[in-house]
Amino acid sequence: MGFVTTLNGVMAESPELLAGYNALAELFGKSSLSKEAKQVVLITASVENNCGYCVAGHSTLALRAGRPLADARLEAARRLTQTMVTKQGWADDTEIDAFLNAGYTRRNVLDVILGVGMKTLSNYTNHVAHTPLDPAWQDQQWSRT
Repeated sequence: MGFVTTLNGVMAESPELLAGYNALAELFGKSSLSKEAKQVVLITASVENNCGYCVAGHSTLALRAGRPLADARLEAARRLTQTMVTKQGWADDTEIDAFLNAGYTRRNVLDVILGVGMKTLSNYTNHVAHTPLDPAWQDQQWSRT
């Protein structure tokens, strides 16, 4: 990235929160999901949690709009992430099976949960801190309309 984000500055007020977030980010980076699926999880969780700061930081236009993705596997990742956030983790067997039928594994399900957990920390922090958008992301500014 090349700079310290405003979010990291806000989180630094609680060294434990910052350390926990960074540890989860490192672990999620090593998870079994593809690079693209990881970004789908992060953006989708941020859209569902209405976090403009994080959507701008991870932004792609199709995901910002909540539209279905052309790639069936990535769309399955988007749908499962959306379900996990909106239903507080209570995905039913049909929703899990749809993800698995797209070629994912049970390990991938758990890695989606890891990504949602990581984004929950940053999304909620941004909500209570009203974190200003970093200058590098001004062109990606987003809000739910």
